Parts: sequence; C-alpha cells; structure tokens
Amino acid sequence: MISDYKYPHLFEPIKLGNQLFRNRIFASPTGYLNTNMDGYINDGAAAYYGRRARGGAASVATMECVVDGEYGRGGDAHLAMDAPGITAGLGRIAAEVKGYGAVPTIELQHAGMFANRSLSMFGGESKGAAFAPVEMMVGDRLVPQMPEEIIERTIQKYIDAAALAKSLGFGMVLVHAGHGWMLHQFLSPITNTRTDKWGGAAVENRCRMLLAICDGIHRRLGASFPIEVRISGSECYDGGFGIENGIAVAKQLEGHCELIHVSAGNHEVDEVFTVTHPSMFQKDGCNTWLAAEIKKQVSTPVATIGALSDPDLMEELIASGKADVVEMAREFICEPDFPTLIRTGREKEAKKCLRCLSCFSSELTNGEPYCAINPESGREMETKYEAPVVKQVKKVLVAGGGVAGMEAALTLADRGHSVVLCEKTGRFGGVLRCEEKVDFKKNLDYYLNQQAEKVEKNPNIEVRLNTAVTPELAQELKPDVIIAALGAVPVTPKIKGADGKNCMTAQDAYARVDELGEKIAILGAGLVGIELGLHLAAAGKKVTVIEMTDHMNDGGNFLHMSGVRVEIKKRGLDMHFNTQAKEITDKGVLCECEGKEAFFDADNVIFAVGQRPLTEEAVALNYCAPEVYFIGDCVAPKNITEATTTAYLIAKNIGRF
Repeated sequence: MISDYKYPHLFEPIKLGNQLFRNRIFASPTGYLNTNMDGYINDGAAAYYGRRARGGAASVATMECVVDGEYGRGGDAHLAMDAPGITAGLGRIAAEVKGYGAVPTIELQHAGMFANRSLSMFGGESKGAAFAPVEMMVGDRLVPQMPEEIIERTIQKYIDAAALAKSLGFGMVLVHAGHGWMLHQFLSPITNTRTDKWGGAAVENRCRMLLAICDGIHRRLGASFPIEVRISGSECYDGGFGIENGIAVAKQLEGHCELIHVSAGNHEVDEVFTVTHPSMFQKDGCNTWLAAEIKKQVSTPVATIGALSDPDLMEELIASGKADVVEMAREFICEPDFPTLIRTGREKEAKKCLRCLSCFSSELTNGEPYCAINPESGREMETKYEAPVVKQVKKVLVAGGGVAGMEAALTLADRGHSVVLCEKTGRFGGVLRCEEKVDFKKNLDYYLNQQAEKVEKNPNIEVRLNTAVTPELAQELKPDVIIAALGAVPVTPKIKGADGKNCMTAQDAYARVDELGEKIAILGAGLVGIELGLHLAAAGKKVTVIEMTDHMNDGGNFLHMSGVRVEIKKRGLDMHFNTQAKEITDKGVLCECEGKEAFFDADNVIFAVGQRPLTEEAVALNYCAPEVYFIGDCVAPKNITEATTTAYLIAKNIGRF
C-alpha cells in the first residue's frame, strides 16, 4: 500500500504529453565529452547514460547536442546534430536508456555569442562566426547581431534536430534556454535589447524565438510529444536578471512545453559557476527556491535542480507542491542506483555526492567523468560486461503474459528467481494471438508458441491463467518485485456511427474474417491497419484504407515498410490519404478529403487508429511491492523488439542487491 512507502510522492508516475515517466526523479544533462575531439560519440556514451536508466531514473538526458554545427558549437567537443554520421552513436544511447525502462531525453543546444571558441575551457581564439542578440563585445571579439534569416534558420535547426532525435528513439527533447547559452541570451533583458519583434523590453518579444521552436517541434512531431525547456530562474549575481524575469519567461512558456526545468545562473560569470553547479559550500537544495517561486505562477509541471541528494528533502519538494519533478546531475554520477535504493528502503546505502567537482574537472581533462567516491563512474563500459551476479533471489509477480511478460518471466526464472506469471486470458501471447491465422505472420505465431511452452515447463514459474492482477491479488501474494506488462486495448474513434453493428476493431476483425462482407473500409494506415488489409485482401475482400495524414506509419521499421508497399500493389489495397472520416453508416464511411466530401462504400468498417495503454491499471500496482516496473504496451504502444528488449534488461537487472 502507498502508506507503506517512505517516499510515495517521488515514485508517483507522471505523464508529460504522451510519455509516461515511472517516477519523479530525472537524470539531468551531464556531458560525456569523450568524443576524441572529432565531433562523434564514443562507445562508452551508451553505457554511461544507460547506467542511470539501469539505476531507476525516469528520464535520462544526454550531453549538449548542438543543433547547428556551423554557427552553434561552443567547442570541438560539442556534438552537432546536423553532422553526417551522427545518428548511430545517438541511436545507441537512446536504445540503451529505453532498454532499462527510462525515457531517453536529448538536450538541444546552441552557443550563440559563445560559439566557435577554442575548447581551452575559459577562453581561446575565435574559430569562426558567432551571433549575439545584438552586436556586442565577447571577450576580445566583436560579435555581430544575429540577422533575421539566421534566426529563422536556427528555429528550423531546432525543429530538424528534434525530429531526428525522435526518429532515433528519444522520447523527449530538452531545449536548453538557460545558463547563458543562445536562447538564454535572447531571454535576458540584459543581452537582448533589440528593437524588432525578437527582443527589447517586452518579454513576449524576447521569448518569441523560444516559443517558435517549441511550437515548431509540436507541429512537426505532434502536439503531445513532450518538450522540456530548461531556463535559469535567476542569473544569481549582481547585475544579472532575477526571479522576476524567470517567472515572466515561465508564464510565456505556458501551453508551449510539457515541463519547465528551472535551473540557475550564467556560465560566463565566474562567481556563478558554483551556484549553477553547487559546491560543497552551498546548502542542500540551494537553487530549489527558484522552481518553487515559478511553480506558484504556472500550471505547467515544473522541475527543480541544485544540490539534491537528500531523499527526505526531495520528497518534501514534491509533496508540498514546490515542484513536480526533481532532477539530479552529479548525484547520478556518484550513485546511479539512487532511485532503486531509496524506493526499496535502502536509502542509507546510497552514496551522496561530495560536490567536490572531481567529475567535472576530470571530464574536461581526461574526457571521462571520474567520481571521487564511485569508481564505476567513467568506466561504465567495462563494468557493464562483468558477469552479472544475483545477490538476492526474489519473488517476482509478472502481470501480463504477452511478449514482454513472457520474456521477463523466462529471464527471471533462468536467473533463479521465483516467478508468478498471471495472464487475464486463458492463453499466453497477448494481443498478437489475433494474427495466428495470418499467412505472413506464421513465424511470429511459432515464436509465441515456443515462448509459451518454455513458460509452462519452467519449474521456477508458477503459471496462473485466467487471472487478472489487481492490487488485492498483489497484496495477497506479497511479491518482492512486480513487473506490470498489462498491454493496451484498441481505440475506438469518436465518430458518429462508430458504435454500429458493422464496426469493429482490427483485433476483433482477425477472428471474424468469415463474417465480414465483401467491401471493407479500414481507418488507419499504420502497420496494424495495412497488415490487416493485406490479410483481408488475400481472403478475397475489397479493401479501402482511409488515413487522415499524408503517409503510412512504419512504426519505426522503414525496411519492413518497403516490403509492405510491394504487397499493397500486389494485393490491390485502395489507399486514401489526407482523408478524415466524419460519419459511419450501414452503407460505408462519409469522409472529408481536401475540403470535399467523399463516400466510401463498405459492408464493414474496421478501426486501426491506435491503442490505449492500460496505464491506470498498471499504476494501481505501483505501491504493492518494494520494486515495481512498467514495461511494454501499458507504458506506450511499442513494437516487439522494444517490448522484448526492455523485459530482458529489466529482468536481468533484478536481484543485484
């Protein structure tokens, strides 16, 4: 029960946009500068960020990724999102973080007036163009005002970088608009004294560029794709802007982002460096007051950061409403298992950051963030491949017997844990069982049968079919760990006539092929709809696919879609894009296409418009065991690869301590 937990607010899941985060503890951006100074990512980066995910962080943010390699890099170690060949390294980071159940977040950055300096840390020669909001001296350089065409170019660069990040598997983007970097320069009334629409006394003008970036990302990636915006709530020095400007900026961000991440300071002011990165001389949570003040003024969720390593303080920040999310940087370098340790009542075993800045100094000197008290830091690649040891055999309740649930159960059992696997239906395999009679899915059905047989024969797995996992059942079983793999259910669109007898979901249609009429309309051109259409066409049906966007959704598997396109032509599917269904009758579907009405004759209308994750049912189990993990479609609809990978890695990680 929730009352049994010391830190219930820290471990309350939160949804930002369309993304579920398993708790309120985020790993904020920390640089991984081991790039050989060639602008590309070393193999160690994936292990470095993955280690935080493995330890229980809900979101893991990357190093600074510059959106414009020509005008935006602050030094040779900055990665540029528009560099050729950058995708593989970033994709490995995203895959590693997702594999352990966290949300990979990429930090998007631009140095502005500080671009193209040498990497010699505090200064150096200019290496090329840099732009400031207005013409000004930066050190011994005269930096020109950023012209409007470069502003527009920069906005587009952010949008393009976000789109690339999403395509590589990142679930959120963090737009860095603090710490003195380019967007901060535009937000500040001190550095932005322009007289056009991009600056001046009006905060609306100074925020215009940032809001254009956020709105552009949402237009490109969807209104529910989460954007985290990092700002400095105050510059924290005499002569810098104060909390009033931070509040004004935060108010402007309302409705344009999903999380306002409130930090502090300006990296170009020496005395503020150890405020932005609190030293051991600062009190715990020294910068959290900024987020608390901003939280009073906005409805958008707010994240706080700054010298956080005390779980009691962090719990109080969330419980009191001073923040919605707590973020840590160096504490995760010091103790990557922090979330799991404090959730399971072992907070006294969690190391606390000394705030000695050894990691930061070492990173700039050696390219690796070596921690004073955590020898694993900077060596994640080596330790990752050490033979895993199960130090504590645990009783694990796996809720759901689909692809993810079966893989989790088998991995746990092979490592010696005692597993109870519950499936609410009478058969393992989940939603994919509806496709067992599809000719081109026969190998999938073979795999599901293989997995089910392994589960049923494994002596370490207690099988309970026709058993739904409820909080009451979980409390009766008293597991040490719960893995919720409850899946998702098909969505029925809110269209007039969608409740008609001739309507059904794609999942139901597979079982009713012989009952269907000759003319079929399928709403939705994702893989679910297209593959069903191909199956029905092979059964002799005339299939029309209606899609409201201008393209098919490949679900992240573009090579598979190449084969699908061939089959669409071969089997004669009638495809209609940019077409919105308005009403369903017993004769077919009334649609709007490019401002004109169109009617498609259909005996049956089938919905393939998405899945609704069983998130509420999963979250209801959150306080029924010391450790709880959410995997598979109950978090967000995923493909088989992601479901299997996440189940394997999370299950393999259980019992380490």
